[in-house]
Amino acid sequence: MKRLNRCGWCEGDELYEAYHDNEWGVPVYDDDTIFEFLILETFQAGLSWITVLRKRENFRKAFDDFDYKKIANYSEEKIQELLENAGIIRNKLKVRATVTNAQNFIKIQEEYGSFSEYIWSFVDGSPVQNEVENYKEAPATTNVSDKLSKDLKKKGFKFVGSTVMYAHMQATGMVNDHEISCFRHKEIEKLEKKTGTVARITN
Repeated sequence: MKRLNRCGWCEGDELYEAYHDNEWGVPVYDDDTIFEFLILETFQAGLSWITVLRKRENFRKAFDDFDYKKIANYSEEKIQELLENAGIIRNKLKVRATVTNAQNFIKIQEEYGSFSEYIWSFVDGSPVQNEVENYKEAPATTNVSDKLSKDLKKKGFKFVGSTVMYAHMQATGMVNDHEISCFRHKEIEKLEKKTGTVARITN
């Protein structure tokens, strides 16, 4: 069987490769999935993505299947319960930030109709197609992630620095940062916007 060319950052780990092949860079337009990635990205701040990915299902169970409406109403008792959960990243500031971010997520939905409409407006509704030759040369931040980060902070979000938000943009397909030699680069490039759904390519 011919070996697939993948981005260098995921090679050698089955979980990482599966995430790379099926999710990373696929344009996401539904608010539920965008919020899930937003939670995971904020917990990743200062850590490696694979660390978060390995705990993803634990996060899903702990945070009510990433239901932002439930999370926005978490009590102090629930927060303390989360801080005792060894299956997730028990960072007090990040756990509390998740509740705050869920509340602000809903406010943005009310103002813009959906969070998707809001966040995709930063790239005019269409993925930015980049030509990355080596993942190590991909930017950590851009002018767009700077603007997005600044605006989210102004709206009360926590742990949404420019680096975190650029990683979020890469993960949710707002930018296509697959290496040009990667088999997914052209596949992602061909994906069309499917409003309200997560467009996925299955192998």
